[in-house]
Order: sequence, then structure tokens, then C-alpha cells
Amino acid sequence: MDIITQKKRTMKTKIKEYRRGLKMTQEELAEAVDVTRQTIIALEQGRYNPSLLLAYKITNALKRRHIEEVFDLEK
Repeated sequence: MDIITQKKRTMKTKIKEYRRGLKMTQEELAEAVDVTRQTIIALEQGRYNPSLLLAYKITNALKRRHIEEVFDLEK
């Protein structure tokens, strides 16, 4: 599939699940990874795909070892 016909792929996340498990608010997570609360909302709703750096920061803030535990690129 070339770049012109490739559909935009969305990323499923477990951000909300892990965040709630840590009793962390969206605001607290946003502050921990230096983004806005709106960015966290968009990520949790699958409306925004993070950069690799942001995915790494979120994974660490949620006390996970592997990005794949938090983010899953839909096929």
C-alpha cells in the first residue's frame, strides 16, 4: 500500500485503564509528561497518535516497562 492509498491508522491505548489504576487524574498525567489535559483526553479517545517520545513519557509515568503495554497500533 503506498502513501497515497494508506488509510490513517489509529492507536488503541490503555492510558485510561492504567491511569485510573494509579488513581491519577488526567491533569496529573498531563503535568507529568508536559502536555495539556486536552492532549490526554484526545489520546484516551483515540483521536491523536503520540510521538514516540510522548508515548515513552506516558509509559514511564504510568509505571509500565514497555510502550506496547500502553499503546497498540490497530491493523
